[in-house]
Amino acid sequence: MLITMFLLGAVYVAFVGVLFAAGMNGITILLIAGGFAALQFFTSDKLAMHAMGAREVSPQEAPELHAMIERLCIQADLPKPKVAVAYTEMPNAFALGKSQKSATVCATTGIMKMLSPRELEGVMAHELAHVKNRDVMIMTIASFFASIAAMILQFGFLFGGGHGGHGDDEGPGFLVILLASLAVYVLSFFLMMSLSRYREFVADRGAALVTGRPSALASALRKISSGMDRLPEKDLRVANELSAFFISSPKKSIAGLFATHPPMEKRIEQLMRLEGELQRGTLAAA
Repeated sequence: MLITMFLLGAVYVAFVGVLFAAGMNGITILLIAGGFAALQFFTSDKLAMHAMGAREVSPQEAPELHAMIERLCIQADLPKPKVAVAYTEMPNAFALGKSQKSATVCATTGIMKMLSPRELEGVMAHELAHVKNRDVMIMTIASFFASIAAMILQFGFLFGGGHGGHGDDEGPGFLVILLASLAVYVLSFFLMMSLSRYREFVADRGAALVTGRPSALASALRKISSGMDRLPEKDLRVANELSAFFISSPKKSIAGLFATHPPMEKRIEQLMRLEGELQRGTLAAA
């Protein structure tokens, strides 16, 4: 994750250098893109909750789920987040929020019906690991300059016309900006997908350490994967835009460099390896 963030930073520094070298008003671009990034940062959790048909539930409405999350938060040394339920048969869970104090963890009714208490505990520990690692904030920061590059590509003709009427020598400089924007957008996309995949491995490991039962999470992932495969495509389509938030991606056909999640078999393999280390008493040393 650190290497990916470093590479993203290097790409962005080079991008800023190209913008200024080509004569573009970088401050204006940063202010506009910064406004969009701030809007996304502060409203993304509310929009995601609305898109999934999720709502916050009280301890009286979901006593077992609240008790489970409260117990996990004590073990993980986290403040208790808001607890929500999404009323859908899709077996999944997700975490939202810019900080540990403003976080929300959500389970679908489908996943609560499908999993045993120990399996569901592993899933919710995974989501709390995302909260502890501040994943949402990291991904928002990582996407900042990618948003700028996308804006330049989308509204390139407006930026290109900013110095219009001053001769044809403006053309080559603006072409350099468009090509640099395209390169940054493509590189950022693949690097952020890589970051998204690795944060799932980190959250799996965090859940295993908190619960002490990696095999329970591995079993949950098997059931979730099987349950997702049985759902009709139309039931998954509404959740595709939020795939990076879920413990298991609803996108059946996305794989490799385009995936927001690592292959399920690799995640299960890692968890079973952690199970063996726990049984041998060697995990603490690792």
